[in-house]
Amino acid sequence: MAVTPLQSLVATGTKLWLDSIDPQEVAANREWGATGATSNPIIVAGLIDTGRFDDLLASLLGAGDDEAVAWKMTDHMVSDAMKVFHSVWQRTKGDDGWVSFELDPLLEDPACTLTVEQKAARYVELGKKWAAGHDNRMIKVPATPGGLAAIEELCANGVTLNITLIFSERQYKLARDAMWAGARRRKSLDTFKSVFSIFVSRLDVYTEQHVPELSPASQGMVGIYNAKHLWKLNQEFWADKKLPLKEEIIFASTGTKKKSDPPTKYVAAFAGSDIETNPPGTNKAVQESGYVFTRQIDKPLPAEVAREIQQKVDMAKLESTLMREGLEKFADPQKALIKLIGSKRAALQPAGSR
Repeated sequence: MAVTPLQSLVATGTKLWLDSIDPQEVAANREWGATGATSNPIIVAGLIDTGRFDDLLASLLGAGDDEAVAWKMTDHMVSDAMKVFHSVWQRTKGDDGWVSFELDPLLEDPACTLTVEQKAARYVELGKKWAAGHDNRMIKVPATPGGLAAIEELCANGVTLNITLIFSERQYKLARDAMWAGARRRKSLDTFKSVFSIFVSRLDVYTEQHVPELSPASQGMVGIYNAKHLWKLNQEFWADKKLPLKEEIIFASTGTKKKSDPPTKYVAAFAGSDIETNPPGTNKAVQESGYVFTRQIDKPLPAEVAREIQQKVDMAKLESTLMREGLEKFADPQKALIKLIGSKRAALQPAGSR
């Protein structure tokens, strides 16, 4: 029997996760070799908007206001995906089989008046709450000042974390060092697992707009260069820690943004190690591509490309710009989800029961 493209990807050593908790996509991608998943408000809102979950939503409308119902729906959907991957979590003793649950993005809304310390305390409170009682739920915290300040305490309390919105080496190192500080406060490191989500394609969108002077050989390669660099740093840092579980990089935003790029562009670049969270459309396109993946993660870009990227791309400016854009994309979908719940409430509840 012929090996499919995604089977060949998994065979290189990559863990394939799905950037969706749509039950239909989870089932299909599990068949293709996916062993985990991630969620966010955009995904949850998109699923609710289909009308496929109206019965579940109607049953939860009495649970509180629109925001409370949004969290109930998210909890429900993430829990259903967790059931699909729980056997993987058991078989790997917690090294795989996780589903990510994102904490309140409204903490990063520009209108939020909390201090960094107050945001961190809220992240700790919410992280403990939504992790409690769940085997294979990974709590997603952003690499913002408030999120970074919460990592050590959450990790020390045994919460398994996925640090998201990482664009730069600066963010990665702050997150990693806080994670290790928290881990060393645990009584045991037996169940210590952490991942760091490095965003990829957004960097190439940025350089096309803001660094047009890059040569054709380097333009469109900054996301790959940066993620491979951080992967190498991560490998080196954990190498001597003798931990039972792997502390891994998640290669995120692996869907291509340019029509001229093949769907395998980013997926192929990181084949061979750690985790890729691919959107359903990317996995479908990859599966149809006929591509056979080989290990590429530890193969550096040409020296002249790396040198040009180092010289011409201001990573501090890149991080600042992408974080600002990222936080807009972070908080707005949560507001849209809450608004959608409100409109669904009006449609699903009889007028006399509102």
